[in-house]
Amino acid sequence: MSTLKNGIKAGLLTTWTLGKIIFPITLIVTILQFTPVLPFIIDLVAPLMGLFGLSGEAAIPLVLGNALNLYAGIGGILSLELTVKEVFILAVMLSFSHNIFIETGVALKVGVKLWVVLLVRFGLAALSAIVINLVWDGGGEVAQYGFAQAAQAAPETWMGIFLLGVEKAMLGVLQLAMIVIPLMIAIQILKDKQYLQKISNGLGPLTRLLGVQKNASVTLASGLVFGLAMGAGVMIQAVQEDGVSKKDATLVFIFLVACHAIVEDTLIFIPLGIPIWPLLAIRVVTALLLTITVSYIWRKNEENRKEAIST
Repeated sequence: MSTLKNGIKAGLLTTWTLGKIIFPITLIVTILQFTPVLPFIIDLVAPLMGLFGLSGEAAIPLVLGNALNLYAGIGGILSLELTVKEVFILAVMLSFSHNIFIETGVALKVGVKLWVVLLVRFGLAALSAIVINLVWDGGGEVAQYGFAQAAQAAPETWMGIFLLGVEKAMLGVLQLAMIVIPLMIAIQILKDKQYLQKISNGLGPLTRLLGVQKNASVTLASGLVFGLAMGAGVMIQAVQEDGVSKKDATLVFIFLVACHAIVEDTLIFIPLGIPIWPLLAIRVVTALLLTITVSYIWRKNEENRKEAIST
């Protein structure tokens, strides 16, 4: 009984903590969709699209995906006539950088510095697009989309817009609670039954490869399965209760930026008619190489500082 009680309490506290981030941001961004602000941002970044091998109108799904979520970005893609190469580049960019406001808020809550979040997410998105554009000569045919959701009628009044924002924000928090509360109960059971040690041992090779301690394994697993936003409850609890250091939290976050919610965030691109296995491979390989490199540099700097102090 105490396990269930503690799990529910942890789930409600986590929902409250993250809901304070998700609700206002979702409300504000939804309202901004019906103002000149988002169109202004789109016009501002459109000239940069050529660097990534994209047409100017491709700025629309990029802005929507980063301001809102992957679903909004995909909705923007489905509304445009783009080549297979453009759609694939957009898919890779959005897989690295999406839902930027909420997921950045989550990262800051975990203890990751803002400049690390922005540099890694936008840097990976931009670099991957440039490389794909330079390396891939094909994909010039027009993309054939699998299916598209019917567009909802836009509200006609500011009150309607506000109510739509409130509805989306409440649904976002509700969705979060439906995932986080059962997840935190399950985590509490695993803790009380001493199963977390087995999970840590199972992910031992990956944590060693990334250069982080085993107590970061639950954070790593939750992000891989549920994503940054939905897995944030476990991340926050792990940092607070399991003694995950800020260094390990940062390294795990860097890995998860490139490779989180690997099932959902990969399958979601199927309707766009692009090859998803290369997309998954790019995310996994990039996550491993980037995190291992940062971990190595971090470790070397720590060793050099210790040597300097000892001498």
